[in-house]
Amino acid sequence: MQLVFATHNRNKLKEVQVLFPKEIELLSLEDIGCLDEIPETATTLEGNAIIKANFVTENYGYPCFADDTGLLVDALEGAPGVYSARYAGEQKNAVDNMDKLLSQLLNQSNRSAHFKTVIALNLNNETLLFKGIVDGEITTTKKGERGFGYDPIFKPNGYDQTFAELPLSVKNEISHRAKAIQQLLAFFKNYNHAIK
Repeated sequence: MQLVFATHNRNKLKEVQVLFPKEIELLSLEDIGCLDEIPETATTLEGNAIIKANFVTENYGYPCFADDTGLLVDALEGAPGVYSARYAGEQKNAVDNMDKLLSQLLNQSNRSAHFKTVIALNLNNETLLFKGIVDGEITTTKKGERGFGYDPIFKPNGYDQTFAELPLSVKNEISHRAKAIQQLLAFFKNYNHAIK
């Protein structure tokens, strides 16, 4: 079956593609001719994921899943949260976002944080939600060249390296997105059995 992952982010698509079984052909927004920047106007991660999935299903007719991810920092009362991508402004620049966050935490001893991903799946006129969370802390400096977004300043609990230092194979086992995707894949495994 063909399934749209509602993203323009090639890094994200690459990260997720390796996790999917061969029976499911994953399409990006570009693959279906959707070049629009889908507005994320909700005040929750769940709301934004649903908006994006609905946009594709309603306008292009494909089964679709969309995700929204936030970095929630305890000392900042959950900020940047739903505004993680545009924390330092509408330009959505990862370096600017990290620099702003590091400056906000300059004199903070509590650096604990967690990433949360919510996936909304539209399939057979139904919307299902899947969630993944990974706990960790914000480092004092950027480390690593891999990954994207806040990866160079987020160190998951139990590891001495940031997401940007860890190999993709490790990140794909422990990350918030991987956890939400694993739930999605488990659903499709059962779904495929049910329709065979």
